[in-house]
Amino acid sequence: MTTVSVTPQRYTGTAIALHWLLAIALIAIFGFGLYMTSLPFSPTRLKYFNWHKWAGMTILLLSALRIVWRLTHRPPALPEAVSRAMPAWQHVAHHGVHHLLYVLFLAIPLVGWMYSSAAGFPIVLFGVLPLPDLVSKSPDLAEALKPWHGYLAYALAALVVLHVAAVVKHQLIDRDGLLSRMLPGKA
Repeated sequence: MTTVSVTPQRYTGTAIALHWLLAIALIAIFGFGLYMTSLPFSPTRLKYFNWHKWAGMTILLLSALRIVWRLTHRPPALPEAVSRAMPAWQHVAHHGVHHLLYVLFLAIPLVGWMYSSAAGFPIVLFGVLPLPDLVSKSPDLAEALKPWHGYLAYALAALVVLHVAAVVKHQLIDRDGLLSRMLPGKA
């Protein structure tokens, strides 16, 4: 008896759900982060910073779950016709952007958490669950980490724009149907 390994043509329902949930959450937290940092010091601003931290920790958890799912469930290979049509640099960009996205999914909330710890502002998830400090209180370290949370967030935003541009190219110019592999619903 011969067994045939079938490569899936679409991402799993779980991978699709995690992709879109994380996409929406990242866009929302980025926009909210821009908004809250523009506010003057006030109780509202402090409340929003706590909400931002809660969202960041939720995104960290979703990101970890997404990475575990990705490592344990092989994604569909690029269709052979698409793969053949892509120049080598696009293959490198395809894999490089995805890997950098995953790194930033983890790095941004972790740097934010370290900054919060170093600044002496603990994270109390949803106002009830205190999270441990990742680093000891250190004003110098807090000052060094603060801009990096923003730099990394802007880097992620740039990669998301690049990712979306590639999707638009595949959908509208190449018309190769790659987007359908990540859309909810049946193929």
